Amino acid sequence: MTALVRPSEGRMIGGVCAALARRFGISATTMRVIFVVSCLLPGPQFLIYLALWIFLPSEKSRAGTAW
Repeated sequence: MTALVRPSEGRMIGGVCAALARRFGISATTMRVIFVVSCLLPGPQFLIYLALWIFLPSEKSRAGTAW
């Protein structure tokens, strides 16, 4: 598995679904479909997406750090 960062390529809105897809080794389209279907169920899915968008580092901003 790779680090959980929002990729600079392949993002649609915030890159959260692309980051999760890369982390779990599935396609970004599959992750987006899972997210849209999960939004039909009750729960805080949209708020979790927004929180991940805010707190996940972007791939390009992480490239400059030396960790």
